[in-house]
Amino acid sequence: MTATRPVIGWIPDDLNPLDIETICELLDHCCEQYGSKPVFTSLGLTITYNELNELSAAFAHYLQTETTLQRGDRIAVQLPNIVQYPVVLFGALRAGMVVVNTNPLYSSREMEHQFKDSGAKALIIYQCMAHNAEKILANTDIEYVLLTQLGDLHGFAKRHLLHCVVKYVKKMEPPFSLPNAKSLRNVLQQHTGTQPKPVIVNSDSAAVLQYTGGTTGVAKGAELTHANLISNLLQGVSRVREAGEDWADTVISPLPLYHIYAFTLAQAVMYCGGHSVLIPNPRDIPGFVKEIRKWQFSTFLGLNTLFLALCRDPGFSSVNFNKLRVTASGGMALTQTAAELWESVTGSKIIEGYGLTETAPIVTLNPPGSEIIGTIGPALTHTKIRIVDTQGKDVEIGNSGELCVWGPQVMVGYWKREKDTRESFTEDGYFKTGDIAIQHADGYFSIVDRAKDLIIVSGFNVYPNEVENVIFQHPDIVECAVIGIPDELTGESVKLFAVKSNDDLTEDELRQWCRDQLTPYKIPKQVVFAEALPKSNVGKILRRELRDYAA
Repeated sequence: MTATRPVIGWIPDDLNPLDIETICELLDHCCEQYGSKPVFTSLGLTITYNELNELSAAFAHYLQTETTLQRGDRIAVQLPNIVQYPVVLFGALRAGMVVVNTNPLYSSREMEHQFKDSGAKALIIYQCMAHNAEKILANTDIEYVLLTQLGDLHGFAKRHLLHCVVKYVKKMEPPFSLPNAKSLRNVLQQHTGTQPKPVIVNSDSAAVLQYTGGTTGVAKGAELTHANLISNLLQGVSRVREAGEDWADTVISPLPLYHIYAFTLAQAVMYCGGHSVLIPNPRDIPGFVKEIRKWQFSTFLGLNTLFLALCRDPGFSSVNFNKLRVTASGGMALTQTAAELWESVTGSKIIEGYGLTETAPIVTLNPPGSEIIGTIGPALTHTKIRIVDTQGKDVEIGNSGELCVWGPQVMVGYWKREKDTRESFTEDGYFKTGDIAIQHADGYFSIVDRAKDLIIVSGFNVYPNEVENVIFQHPDIVECAVIGIPDELTGESVKLFAVKSNDDLTEDELRQWCRDQLTPYKIPKQVVFAEALPKSNVGKILRRELRDYAA
């Protein structure tokens, strides 16, 4: 057992034969090795590694020559899955700045909190969201605003077509007034062909502030260094490569790049010379299916709700899955139903992993070819896990407890929150995840549930994931979530929210389904049928909102 936290900036040597210490060095390596190969595609536009290098250099040069921003300043990036995102990301890092990844669907209130908390001095924002920024910019430290539209990097005809459709047909661009804002497209054009001044950035330098906790309380910024990110992409690559060296050839990436899951895996794809196909709006399932029909893809990155939605679309089965090597799941628990349905349609098994924003994010991952559904796999290399009881003592294998993790991917701490940082680590340097897990004898782990989602009925623990997995198997259930509600007799009882596909299904019939498979105290006492369940932008069901509704 390690007595201290890992040294800040540590990247395991055996994973890093190229001695890459920063994201900027990663880009340099990729451009040298894979220059003319495609790296990102979105909305029909593909850019190569060389073009990414040129465009990001132009943006970095702008930051250094037309702003007063300095090394270490924070720059908020609020973009959907469009090619401009990686251009801005790498440009900001090349200028020595820290990227604050921001959900483009945030409300003005959420934006204001994140901008003020991070101390961001610049904002690159999707123009359709500019009206929200207008309301709160005066309350922040932001001095520079750059606007971009979907088609900014496309040719003349496609660019104007996209802009007209968004603004006039779909009416997605509310009016706004930001007189001092600049066009990202114009900035890139004006600085094309320039090179930024070299900036000293080390492996222990902060790379991103990745905000977390927004679904459970006040969002906190996890400070992730270049070493955290490089280590985790190398750890992930070492595991995924077991599927074959061609796993990264063409990767379908529907999850937003501002989310740490997609963020780190996109860089892992780059490290292997791969090509990421970005999906700006994965909720448009017919449009999603139409796009992926164009590709013979090798890897698909998704999560439970997306797998189910795609498999239930009548056109999805006609997609070409012949070259699909890896389907990776993260962000929420993978159900048996989703795993079996996906395999029956695509022929691909899903490898489920587990991670958190604070761990950059991957902690465990099922090995391709040795996946066990219902588990999150074994720990990644150089990652140590403890399962502890409420007194912080290790439990025996097979018993449940809080999962605590140690490794080079674990964050430095929460931005400007020393108390929260201190309380989130054990005395011997392990990050306390708040998740309840079990280690199996074979070294694989299973998540039982979030500690805060645990329901205690008459002193018995009820884990929502277990109940949901049973209900999910009912043929008339589309999605579901359970929460605990106060109960005078039992302390808490189970309340179920479900979306059904058969209007004739009754509460009593669903309870009877549960009685056949669950002990009595786990059976939902209340059942609410809904048209939809509240979800985060990556499709994760928000139990907190359901608890608020129930209250």
